[in-house]
Amino acid sequence: MSTRLHFVAVSIETENGRPATKLVVVVDETLTSGHAVNAAAVLGLAIGGRLTDSLGLDGKDASGQVHLGLNTHPVPVVTAGQEQLRELYRKATERPDLLVVGFNEVARRARVYEDYLATLAETPGDDVDYAGVAVFGPRNRVTALTKRFPLL
Repeated sequence: MSTRLHFVAVSIETENGRPATKLVVVVDETLTSGHAVNAAAVLGLAIGGRLTDSLGLDGKDASGQVHLGLNTHPVPVVTAGQEQLRELYRKATERPDLLVVGFNEVARRARVYEDYLATLAETPGDDVDYAGVAVFGPRNRVTALTKRFPLL
């Protein structure tokens, strides 16, 4: 049985006008551009599904066309090496105030979700490599873990 954690996307702003929370997506620097975009999309969907109240209001353009609401947080996508990704995942998952989603290579290579789960169950944690990691939580905590990574 899996556990699903749901976090409330805090929209309280700090004194400088920025949201108190932050979301950063970190992808493997060795991925091709197509695989990097795919990893970022998978992570965005996985983390977005766990956040409540993260979407802004729908809007209308001057012609009356409705545009569905978007995530209200900026989402920087940055890159890191394999060891950095593994360390980020380890450090971030140790913090109960952070929501962390890892898109690992076992999942990236699987074509059927059940096959992914079966293969993952046989893979020691130290052997799990990451295509990417998404981290959401208090701005200062997320920044401390991700500030050294360059933008994609």
